Amino acid sequence: MTRDEAKAILALPQDKAVDAILALAEKAEKYDRLLGDVSPTTPSGMTPTYLKPPPARRRKRPGRNTGHEGVSRIQPEAVDHVKAHTLERCPRCHTPLKEPIKHYKRYIEDIPPVEKPEVTEHTVYGYWCPQCKKIVFAPVTDALPHAMIGLRFVVFTAWLHYLVGVSVTNIVRILSVVCRFQISAGGVTQAWKNLSLLLEPLYHDLGQRVATSAVLSADETGWRLNGVTHWLWCFTTNELCYYLITKSRGSPVIEYVLGTLFKGILICDFWGAYNKIKALAKQRCFYHLFTKLAKVDKTNASAEWKAFRKKLARLLKDAVRLSQRKDATQAAIFDRRKARVSHRLEQFLEETYHDNDAKRLMKRLKRHKGELFTFLEYEHVSPYNNHAEQQMRKPVLTRKICQQNRSEQGAETHAVFMSLFRSAELQGKNPVETVLALARASIGKEMAPGHELKLAA
Repeated sequence: MTRDEAKAILALPQDKAVDAILALAEKAEKYDRLLGDVSPTTPSGMTPTYLKPPPARRRKRPGRNTGHEGVSRIQPEAVDHVKAHTLERCPRCHTPLKEPIKHYKRYIEDIPPVEKPEVTEHTVYGYWCPQCKKIVFAPVTDALPHAMIGLRFVVFTAWLHYLVGVSVTNIVRILSVVCRFQISAGGVTQAWKNLSLLLEPLYHDLGQRVATSAVLSADETGWRLNGVTHWLWCFTTNELCYYLITKSRGSPVIEYVLGTLFKGILICDFWGAYNKIKALAKQRCFYHLFTKLAKVDKTNASAEWKAFRKKLARLLKDAVRLSQRKDATQAAIFDRRKARVSHRLEQFLEETYHDNDAKRLMKRLKRHKGELFTFLEYEHVSPYNNHAEQQMRKPVLTRKICQQNRSEQGAETHAVFMSLFRSAELQGKNPVETVLALARASIGKEMAPGHELKLAA
């Protein structure tokens, strides 16, 4: 009950006030029953505090074990300034002091203060081209065309907003205090939009490269566009990450990115949209199966379900352990054990269960029986869709801070920057410097060495 609701109830006559309080109590009871059905997939932020289990006791002390080798910050290779600290009198008793008898050195790294933004005057000369029959000018790669804001500034603020998750208002505040740079929120967002339009060809090329990868992980999560539910899709490899924001959660989105026939291995969950796409092979995520088992355990304690659950969990875990020991197992022995696991799955699917939860999960397993043990057949394929989940983590964490998007163009800008920044991070590159080099290359048609974004699947 809010303060305004309480004041309104107090202003009512006694009989109407009692009716209003009873109605609120009934509403609260329904809300508590709704929240009481908390599953393992329910986000922590949506679970009431009183329904969360008490924190587990820490099994070991934080930090490294006693006696470990000490670790400290590495001494800088270059020194920019040298300062000497001397005394003429004792700081305690003010007695005059003579020559120093010992000394030691300290190295302190800090960021320099920014007195004011750096302003550069560019004189651009034009030349007459006898072949093109027009005047040509030297490209200015320090800013977008016709812009007065530097390109590094635009890329850095875009990284803060779209990958780190700093809100636009806080970015403006940080810049005004730390960098003495005065700019409005509208000016920043307009600069991001213009830069994303420049980088769109690279973004689309990244999507094409992802569609030709050998092993691809895919996932999707809810997103808001001007208050309307949309979906954020993620298609990722070990070195590339392609995001897409659409209104649909269906198979047309996957067909748009991968085509009707994907020639690689697709790692995904059991969402029905992935069923419509043909691929060389598919691997369904084991974590979703284990989560489903844990969810049903909360509402079903029948003996038949427990037997079903135990047998399925043991089969899946044995398959995972087999894949983990592949390098240490001879090929013939591994093939024999792999065949044994597949045979156990066939026997398991032939059994009959009358429990409704077991029948429902058995139907899913039969539908995807050829997509459960793909990770035993191919290298670099995981039984879990963990890699795609990790790429979704940053957008999910910043989802409430950035308030998602207000327009189609804003969603497109968001997808472009997240894809390029995250792909650079996956390749071990500095995301700001890499995207800055890409933007300058798009303007000046040349690339600074060392900052190329590898668009190879």
